[in-house]
Amino acid sequence: EEAAATIVERLKDVAAYEGEDAVFECRLSQETAQDAQWFLGDVPLQSNEMNEIRVQGTRHSLILRKVTLEDCGSITFKVGQRSSAA
Repeated sequence: EEAAATIVERLKDVAAYEGEDAVFECRLSQETAQDAQWFLGDVPLQSNEMNEIRVQGTRHSLILRKVTLEDCGSITFKVGQRSSAA
């Protein structure tokens, strides 16, 4: 049984102007097979032309492209039982 990864570098609040990209990053204690998931409010985010979700080792990042006022809100990163929000 693999030990659950913990979030060692939490999300930081990001301010962006309309039309800019907003980048959120957090780092886990270990690479994990557990599903990590990003949310905007209660909505789960997928990687698509508006959002880019990247995993590089223990670093997980979310890029919201060309943000609008509708993108304003809480971003949450969840892995297992742990979460971080900004």
